[in-house]
Amino acid sequence: MSSTLKKRILIPVIAVLFLAMGSSFKSDFFEIAKQIEIFTTLFKELNMNYVDETNPAELMDTAIKNMLDDLDPYTKFLNEQDVEEYRINNAGEYSGIGATVRSFKDKLLIIEPYKDYPADKAGLRAGDEIIQIGDIKVSDFDDNASELLKGANNTSVAVTFKRQGETKTATITRGAVEVDAVPFYNMVDDKTGYIVLAKFNEKASGQTKEALLDLKGKGAEQLILDLRGNPGGLLSEAINVTNLFVPKGELIVTTKSKVKKFNREYKTKNKAVDTEIPLVVLVNGSSASASEIVSGSLQDLDRAVVMGARSFGKGLVQRPMKLTYGTQLKVTISRYFTPSGRCIQSLDYWNRDANNKAVRNTTFNDFKTRNGRPVQDGGGVLPDIEIAAVKANPLTAALMNNNIIFDFATDYYYNNTVADVKAFEFTPANFQQFKTFVSDSDFSFETKTEKVLKEVMTNREEVIFNEAIETDFKNLLADIEDSKATALETHQKEIQSKLEDEIVKRYFYREGLYNYYLTNDDAILAATELLGNTSKYTGILQ
Repeated sequence: MSSTLKKRILIPVIAVLFLAMGSSFKSDFFEIAKQIEIFTTLFKELNMNYVDETNPAELMDTAIKNMLDDLDPYTKFLNEQDVEEYRINNAGEYSGIGATVRSFKDKLLIIEPYKDYPADKAGLRAGDEIIQIGDIKVSDFDDNASELLKGANNTSVAVTFKRQGETKTATITRGAVEVDAVPFYNMVDDKTGYIVLAKFNEKASGQTKEALLDLKGKGAEQLILDLRGNPGGLLSEAINVTNLFVPKGELIVTTKSKVKKFNREYKTKNKAVDTEIPLVVLVNGSSASASEIVSGSLQDLDRAVVMGARSFGKGLVQRPMKLTYGTQLKVTISRYFTPSGRCIQSLDYWNRDANNKAVRNTTFNDFKTRNGRPVQDGGGVLPDIEIAAVKANPLTAALMNNNIIFDFATDYYYNNTVADVKAFEFTPANFQQFKTFVSDSDFSFETKTEKVLKEVMTNREEVIFNEAIETDFKNLLADIEDSKATALETHQKEIQSKLEDEIVKRYFYREGLYNYYLTNDDAILAATELLGNTSKYTGILQ
């Protein structure tokens, strides 16, 4: 057989083999290439032929963001600025003014200045509304104006702001800002230590270990680890923090993905600091991701009692993928599972309702802890002991999201003198003032019931929907509106807790708030009481 004839036979055979291999990949590569080509030609023709001038960068940014919105809220495109911010969040240090700032259309609102950092030294306070930065008015700036506050160490920025209706100016000299993973720790009593772990950046396990050793040196025989409000962070740090309390070689997390290399088991690698110290972990609805890995694994291993309110429910893992021009794609690569085998993801982003909202899991599967205690998946980490004051509710959330609690705290600060955190007391008269403040504001809160009733009235069937029924519907809506005032009293405990938090921070910063917690926070008091009752504590874990 000639070499030419061999080639004529071999080439079709090889082609058939490749075709068979390609079909085993479900033609994904072809489909991706096809869609990229369609998009490229569309983008080119659009920018060349559209009747007005286009901005290719803005069009592409919109296209990417809308595409990713169909997946989950954690898969994001990071431009160069976003990449730097992502790095700063994980590193725990940056250069800036040292304050939490929220961006609005026509202003920047100072939410919290950090004690002894540039904004605080310049005299800015929570509630100040920055309306101009240098020569630039915030209302005229198209992008996020908070970027104008960033800059190198020892550079200055002039700001114009409004405070209680009065316009003021200040010059802020930027400086290095350290973001501690553990912003506070102290003794609750002579044998109970308390550690606040606020985020899982690169400092998390190191600072938690330092706090733990220091507290043990001060006589701590039992410990409260507070993860409330901790949104998560680095997976590796979640493993390392858990490792402080469990021995080397324990399985903490398993990740499962469609990509084989992302399927991993994460075990503790170091010698623990203390595997015996009685431990309570506090969580709430804002404890997410790495916080849920720590609380969920300690619960599954029967190493700690979890107290508070059901956690957020984020059981997904992200990884940054480098793209061109210094950009990145932070993409969800896998789901994670705690030692008992549960995934605590609460929202199903791959199944949406009629309004394109992710469906919340309502049916849970049962699992067992090491000692055989029942736990469930699918809805965050459910505490072993729930505490009413820690639970969130839609009314409190709406008051927070609409800045009603924040604005009341601002007014309170400028109308009241509080010299000592121990002397602070939020009285029944203060809560009545808050209720009046709410009624005088433009705050509106639509319940699910109201929404359904309004939809029914809008889409009513004229044949059966007569005037009497319509009147009944309107009366019912009016009754619901009246009941909202009563709801403020029904949820007074939760609302007042948020009010006290915001007010105490105004006078004594976050450190003062944590000191206030030691003697006033319901969750810490309940955890201390539980740790003081050895038989009850061990009974829960068994």
